[in-house]
Amino acid sequence: MTQNMASYLQADEFFDYNHEAVINFAERHVSNRTSQIEIARELYLAVRDGFVYNPYQFVFEAEQFKASHCVQQKESYCIPKAVLLGACARYFNIPARLGLADVKNHISSPRLLKLLGSDVFVMHGYVELYLDGQWVKATPAFDAALCLRVGIHPLEYSGKEDSVFQEYNLAGHKHMQYLNDHGTFESVPVDYIYNGVKTAYPHLNLEKWQETNEDAIFTEKHN
Repeated sequence: MTQNMASYLQADEFFDYNHEAVINFAERHVSNRTSQIEIARELYLAVRDGFVYNPYQFVFEAEQFKASHCVQQKESYCIPKAVLLGACARYFNIPARLGLADVKNHISSPRLLKLLGSDVFVMHGYVELYLDGQWVKATPAFDAALCLRVGIHPLEYSGKEDSVFQEYNLAGHKHMQYLNDHGTFESVPVDYIYNGVKTAYPHLNLEKWQETNEDAIFTEKHN
């Protein structure tokens, strides 16, 4: 394996698969070890559905982006879930890297639209896994229960074809549109993400995001 590819297998501050909580999660959710693709499929489902998608969990601290932090939560959002999947993949010797993109959500909740002042979500996180000689995208952000509730197919992952947000929902309406691809990264580019979010939403106080949106979380879940 080349040195460049080896960098996508290393444990680091964020892809910290050497942490006991990440190891336990990875070992607990992989039963079929006949191939790396089967391992990737099981890990994908475990991360997709094991953590409720909640964008209000976003708090801009480096700790929040660690796989070991995500795995100890009940709820999370796209970047930590992608990092956790990547860390577990690396644990099983599958090269993984973080991808970032800007997306337009055509069916976002009114409350989130009001908060952001936009239906464009910058720095959406996904992960790429190197399987059978190619990089394959995986998007474990939206859990299956959420997808069914809002009328979209839960994303599956074959390990052979890219799994990215659906363009349309079950009713045939526009759902998610990819606008800008920021590329892929060996680790989490914290400053890059922070600057991108601050530029897109200058009115937000990122340091108090979760504190100021606790009521919003409660309201959206119980309406």
